[in-house]
Amino acid sequence: MFRRKITRYLLLCTFIICSYNCQEEANPATETSALVSENTIASKDLSEIKKDGKLTVITIYNSTSYFLYRGKPMGFEYELVKKLADHLELELDIKVAKDIDHLFDMLNAGVGDLIAFGLSVTEDRKKLVNFTEYHYLTHQVLVQRRPENWRKLPMYKIKKHTLNDPIEMIGKTVHVRKNSSYFERLENLEDEIGGQIDIQLVSGDKTTEDIIKMVVDGEIDYTISDYNIAAINQTYNPILDIDTEISFSQRIAWAVRKNSPELLAEINSWLKNIKKKDFYYVVYNKYFKNKKSYRRRIKSEFYSKNQGKISQYDAIVKNNVERLGWDWRLLSSQIFQESRFKPNENSWAGAGGLMQIMPATAKDLGVNDITNPSENIRGGTKYLAQLRENFSNVEDSIQRIKFTLAAYNCGLGHVRDAQRLTKAFGEDPNVWDDNVEDYLLKLSSREFFNRPEVKYGFVRGREPYLYVKEIFLRYEHYKKLIPFETPETESQVASN
Repeated sequence: MFRRKITRYLLLCTFIICSYNCQEEANPATETSALVSENTIASKDLSEIKKDGKLTVITIYNSTSYFLYRGKPMGFEYELVKKLADHLELELDIKVAKDIDHLFDMLNAGVGDLIAFGLSVTEDRKKLVNFTEYHYLTHQVLVQRRPENWRKLPMYKIKKHTLNDPIEMIGKTVHVRKNSSYFERLENLEDEIGGQIDIQLVSGDKTTEDIIKMVVDGEIDYTISDYNIAAINQTYNPILDIDTEISFSQRIAWAVRKNSPELLAEINSWLKNIKKKDFYYVVYNKYFKNKKSYRRRIKSEFYSKNQGKISQYDAIVKNNVERLGWDWRLLSSQIFQESRFKPNENSWAGAGGLMQIMPATAKDLGVNDITNPSENIRGGTKYLAQLRENFSNVEDSIQRIKFTLAAYNCGLGHVRDAQRLTKAFGEDPNVWDDNVEDYLLKLSSREFFNRPEVKYGFVRGREPYLYVKEIFLRYEHYKKLIPFETPETESQVASN
C-alpha cells in the first residue's frame, strides 16, 4: 500500500503546488515558486534560503501548533520557528497546510523549507523526508467517552463502560485520518492482538482535535491521539478517558527535504542548544501543560478557530476602515501594534486609546474622549486618511500604505526627510521597501541627520522601520487565519 502511495506521491507534487497557489491569497513567494516535474523533488538548501532572506515554514492550523488569540499569533511550533528564524537572521513566512497529507506534498514541491508540526517519526515517513532531532517523546492513546454520569460513579464502574486494554478494541469502530501515524499504528495493532479493528477514515482536513471533539459530542465512539494532545483536550472535556495506551514511546519531530542536509544540520544544532535553555520548556509547558491557560483560550471568542474574530472591536474597525479602503484586518494589526487592543493604554509621550492619538491631534480630529473605542478609531482612521493624501505620488497602493503608517508613527516631517535623503543618494523616494525605510533608519546617525536635505533632524528611525514591518507581518497571519468576511459581517450585509 505504501509503495502505491509513493508512486502517486511524486505525481502529486506538480499538482499540489499549483492548487496551493490558487487557494492562497496573492503572495509573491508562492506565485514565483518553481514547478517540479513528476520525477523531481524541489531542491533548496540553507545557502539558497539565506540568499532569499526568508525561512518558509509549513504547519497546520490548530490549538497547539499555530493559531491567533486576542490578535496575537501563537503556538508551540510558531514560537519555536520564530526563534529559529531570528537565530538564522531570516524573515519568517508561514504556510498553512490543508491537512497532514499536504505537509509532505508542499515540502517536497518546494512550497516551504521546513515542516514545523508535531510529526511522529515512522519508517514510512522516513522514506519521504528527513526528520530533525526529536522535540519530545509521547505515546498514542485510545480516546473514548466516560459514561454521562461518570462523576457519580466509582472508578471500577467507569472502567466497566470503557475499553481498558488494546485487545478489547477487536471489532470496535475507531475513526482516524488515512495517512496519519494513528492509522499506521492501528494496522500494526491488528497484527499484534490477532484480530480486526473496524478502522473508519475521517477526511484529511480534520485535525486531531476536531476528531476528539467528535468523540466528545457522541458522533463517534473512539479515536487515537498522541497523549499530550489528548491530555490537553481532556482538561476542557473531562468526560474523555485517555488512559488506554496503544503504543510504546514515539519521537515527535519536524522534517526537511532529503536534499537539504545543510538546513537539517543547522536546525539540529539549534535544537540541541535551545533545549538546554528555559525558553524551550516554558514554551512546551505553555501549550501542553498549562491547563488553565488552554481552557481560557479555547473558550474565548477571540481564539481564531472559534468565531473568526480578532478583537472585541472588529465591528468598529469595519465601520471605519471604509474611508481608507484598507482590509479591516490590516487596520486591526495596526491597532494591536499601538495598544494591544487596550483602550486605556497611554504612552510615555501622552498618546492614548486604541490608536494612541496625541491629545492635540485628538482635538483637531474632533475626538472628545480618547479612551472611547468608537471615537478613537474614528479619529485614528481620519488621521490616516489625512496622512495618506501626502503620498499621492506613490503609485503602488501597498507602498503608499507603508508610507502612511510610518508617518503615523514618527511624523510626516521625518518621512519627508527620509524621502529627500533617498533621492539625494540616487534611489527612489516613492518606494518604501529597501529605499526610504533604509534612509529613515540612517536618520538616527549624526552623519545623516545633519545633512542639508534633512529639516527635522534626529529620529529613532528603527521605531517606524519596525512599526511598518511588524504590522504587515502580523497582517499576513491575520489573512491566513481570519476570514475577510466573517459570519457576523455577512449577516450585517444581509440585514441592510
